[in-house]
Amino acid sequence: MSDDLGLFADDAGEAPRRAPDPERFRRRKRRRVVTALAGLFVLVLVSGGVVYGVSQIMRIIGYDDFDGAGTGEVVVEIKAGDTVRGVGSTLVQQGVVASTKAFTKAAEGNRDIQSIQPGFYLMRARMSGQAAVARILSPEAKVGRVEIRGGMRLDDQLAPDGGHTPGILTKLAQATCAGRNAQCVSPDQMRQVAETADLKSLGVPDWAVADASRAEPARRLEGLIMPGVYDVKPGETAENVLHDVLTRSAAQLEVAGLPQAADGTGHSPYELLTLASLVQSEAIEKDFPRVARVIDNRLKPPAMRLGLDSTINYPLDKPSLLTKPEDRQRPGPYNTYQNYGLPPTPISSVSRAAINAAEKPTAGDWKYFVKCYPDGTSCFATTPQEHEQYIKEAQQRGAF
Repeated sequence: MSDDLGLFADDAGEAPRRAPDPERFRRRKRRRVVTALAGLFVLVLVSGGVVYGVSQIMRIIGYDDFDGAGTGEVVVEIKAGDTVRGVGSTLVQQGVVASTKAFTKAAEGNRDIQSIQPGFYLMRARMSGQAAVARILSPEAKVGRVEIRGGMRLDDQLAPDGGHTPGILTKLAQATCAGRNAQCVSPDQMRQVAETADLKSLGVPDWAVADASRAEPARRLEGLIMPGVYDVKPGETAENVLHDVLTRSAAQLEVAGLPQAADGTGHSPYELLTLASLVQSEAIEKDFPRVARVIDNRLKPPAMRLGLDSTINYPLDKPSLLTKPEDRQRPGPYNTYQNYGLPPTPISSVSRAAINAAEKPTAGDWKYFVKCYPDGTSCFATTPQEHEQYIKEAQQRGAF
């Protein structure tokens, strides 16, 4: 017989047990159901992740292909050292091709595929492997590439036809544009950053910061971007573009020997860079060492004015080495017909050959030179009379 406490005993006289609690049983059942559902949910998530992961792996190692030439625009970066398979994998990750195999199979037997250079390419989404190979090898696919040549200047220069030849800053701005929907940096925005941003934050080497900061804003980065090929990411900001270019250029300047190359020359590293820019602007490469000697000889006591036409035309944004009398009479920090010493900044992009020439000019007593042959070769003189004779001969040859 049960008692008021809900206990009962069996016939064998065992200790009384509490009667089952229906509410407690229901709670246990609910916990088991929730636990089971949670486990099932985790299993679904894990399975889904596995399926997604497998699908991604299959896209890379399997063979799946889209149809047609694709749609839209996709900017893809190819890194240095990428193999054909690596390029295909990048295209898969960017949604350009359906599988790596689709790209590599389409590239089989195509020798040109090995010529793909690092940089940025404008592709399309969902392209067939064949279309992707054809596109990435086409000239219009390569975007964001800027070639800087020795002697180029930051600002645009006047062209003989009355137009303008793009300078370094304009070229960098243009390189940020790719495709119909690109967010382009304008040349004015690039110039604004070049003139106002913190020099050290931009990547200007420490040895050049103090001198560059004293220059007028529009000239302070002149000479600090070395010749070479630079890949600019389309849509990038002006700050990031200049930082990337100046950082890479600083590494090249170091390879060229700066700042250590200035030791023993009597010039600071920035002065040596400035001297090298004059050499770059005044001569062809084979004459660099002798032109550097002329400049160095004129700087030594008793000092002479350098009298270089390239410095006269620099603030006028003219590329010609010929100057007008009124321009030579125009006062200014770059007028080396009126001022002694070097101009306050470099006047162009400087090659490694020009830096080497400024560091180790050819031995000689020359104090004059003139372009005396149509191919740009110069003649060097030690006296004014000899120099005048070379000028007459140059005019007879049609050298200028």
